[in-house]
Amino acid sequence: MKTFLLHIIFIIFFITSGSFALDYKIGSKVTGSFEATKKLKIDLPPGEWDVIERKSWAFYGLRAFSYTLARVEKGKVVEAIGLTELHTAGVYEGHLNVEIIKIFFKGKYDGCYERPEYYYLNFYRKGSTFNCFLVRHQVPEKAIYDPDDPELRNAYSQIKKWIKDNSIELPKIMLGSEHLYFSRLAFGKIYGVSYSIDPSILNSPEISFFTEESSEYHKNRIQNYPEHEKIMKKWMLISAERHRNFEKSIKALDRHHLNLDKFVSVDTRSYNNSETSNDIVLEIQKLNDMYKSGILTKEEFEKAKKKILN
Repeated sequence: MKTFLLHIIFIIFFITSGSFALDYKIGSKVTGSFEATKKLKIDLPPGEWDVIERKSWAFYGLRAFSYTLARVEKGKVVEAIGLTELHTAGVYEGHLNVEIIKIFFKGKYDGCYERPEYYYLNFYRKGSTFNCFLVRHQVPEKAIYDPDDPELRNAYSQIKKWIKDNSIELPKIMLGSEHLYFSRLAFGKIYGVSYSIDPSILNSPEISFFTEESSEYHKNRIQNYPEHEKIMKKWMLISAERHRNFEKSIKALDRHHLNLDKFVSVDTRSYNNSETSNDIVLEIQKLNDMYKSGILTKEEFEKAKKKILN
């Protein structure tokens, strides 16, 4: 019965708006940075962002906070960010740990495990501790109005209202990344940040297929579309850097960090002002590899190299 109730608590989190007074109201305009909680802070990509959803609840010592932000150009969503923090300390910890792992690693519809629609997945897990990073493509209209998980079909009422009230258009396909961390050794909170972007913002070629399975950005099809693959690789670099920043901002323990060196040219955990010449050579070699593989354009390569040398 306890396990069943804990599972229900997680479902409630996704479908219920709470009564806590949060700093940001729906409709608030934000630029520069966003502080969802004292621990969960992010730097926002350039532009003006709208707060389009906020949720909170408390249940027997469990507390959760959630925000969704969107950036709109000419009536169309071009980027979106979701932030979640769930406090779990001191409440049926043993039972809750089991339920957390079940939801995030054994969920039927999504989770931190290999799925066909995931372009990239990397995670650390030991006991109930996990650090998860994944990159994917998605169909936003289906995710909001007809999600695969039936428990989520009434989950996005605030977002649906915002779309309707403001006559908002959604991209047919978006690229996304998800960043999750939980450890009893680090405050006993689940932190989550997700990013979505219209590929056209990254100068994507035209998209002709608009389902998750048929999209040019699907992992099993993308090799047939080299120009789209370059865009996905560019998104990988952006997302890997964001995961490094995510780990740092929530103070994830060093031994829980993911190895993303092949995507991130500078290791911010050990970066300081006394790099040796060998460090500089190594960074330029990494940039050159990315240029040769098509991840970076010649202009991007030269600009990044100049920055390192300076």
